[in-house]
Amino acid sequence: MSDLPPPFASGSASNGPRVVRRPASASPKVPPGYQVDLFAENLEDSRALKVAPNGDVFVAESGPGRIRVLRAADGAAKAAETQVFASRLDGPFGIAFYPAGPDPQWIYVANTGSVVRYPYRSGDLKARGKAETIVPVLPHGRGHSTRDIAFSADGRKMFVSVGSASNDAEGMGRRDPAAIAAWEKEHGLGGAWGADTDRADVLAFDADGKNRRVFATGLRNCVGLAVHPTTGDVWCSTNERDGLGDDLVPDYITRVREGGFYGWPWYYLGANEDPNHRGERPDLRDKVAVPDVLIQSHSASLQMTFYSGTQFPADYRGDAFAAAHGSWNRAKRTGYKVIRVFLKDGVPTGEYQDFMTGFVVSDRAVWGRPVGVAVARDGALLVSEDGNGTIWRISHRGE
Repeated sequence: MSDLPPPFASGSASNGPRVVRRPASASPKVPPGYQVDLFAENLEDSRALKVAPNGDVFVAESGPGRIRVLRAADGAAKAAETQVFASRLDGPFGIAFYPAGPDPQWIYVANTGSVVRYPYRSGDLKARGKAETIVPVLPHGRGHSTRDIAFSADGRKMFVSVGSASNDAEGMGRRDPAAIAAWEKEHGLGGAWGADTDRADVLAFDADGKNRRVFATGLRNCVGLAVHPTTGDVWCSTNERDGLGDDLVPDYITRVREGGFYGWPWYYLGANEDPNHRGERPDLRDKVAVPDVLIQSHSASLQMTFYSGTQFPADYRGDAFAAAHGSWNRAKRTGYKVIRVFLKDGVPTGEYQDFMTGFVVSDRAVWGRPVGVAVARDGALLVSEDGNGTIWRISHRGE
């Protein structure tokens, strides 16, 4: 971390993109040997993706509050059928099938302020029953609205990520050591308070939504939450804070340990103190977990998935893919792509490379902002973007 710039080494840019219609000739760019096809279009605020065991593709259309299901034959480049599975939801994002295996009985949906589930049988294109609310209240209000959801490998724990209410816990105020100690017994090491109570966290529940507890703290916005299929490790794709300069603070993808504290809002990337909270929590300095994989600052890392298919070359198996929605708080634009994160035996090497690009039109304009990534049943990679409401399918065709 010695090569990090100091805070405020550059100004804090406000450089949001102008999203334009996709040019007629535009399509994403992928490595040689791969083919990219337009799988679906004319979606509205197409966000997180999840593939059912039978191959149906579920997408959260967060803005209109619905879950849509798309169906295509294995290997087909384009969805042949689309239906609204459920509607009248509150900013839905995370989707999970439960229990794991070929015959799930439920579809869980993480709304901004709750978790609901629908009875499900393989092949359902519409919900066969009303939503059952199993977590009636998640911390919500202002700030980050996405909530992702995943289950532990044994199916006994349900994890839900909750982003912060603020950028940097502005106006949270101070507490004396005794009050902090009492607070942390219930809300976890480094847990914020005020509007950020039980936010910037990963929460854990039993599979039925009971027995709520804090699993990990200090994760400003864990947009993408995933459980590694082999190791069982919990992972987060995290958006870090803005306002400290073009190259602070790097976003990251990391394994998340139970009881772990990842710094927000007092520290970042280990013992680097946030200048906006200088001197407030010296007791936390040596207790901050350092993330595994640092991503270029302000890339806005969103949904992630592990490659479990066999269509791509063998060295891809077990690696992660993550969508980068794109920067606004950086003078020179970054993100707007999908990256491949390298793992060896389930352990990240710390390296990543660009895998899908081509969404940027000019220094001012972009046509696509990647959000969701999922592995299709035939091993292709699916990517959603919410700028023009499309989903793309990447297949491997050889060198």
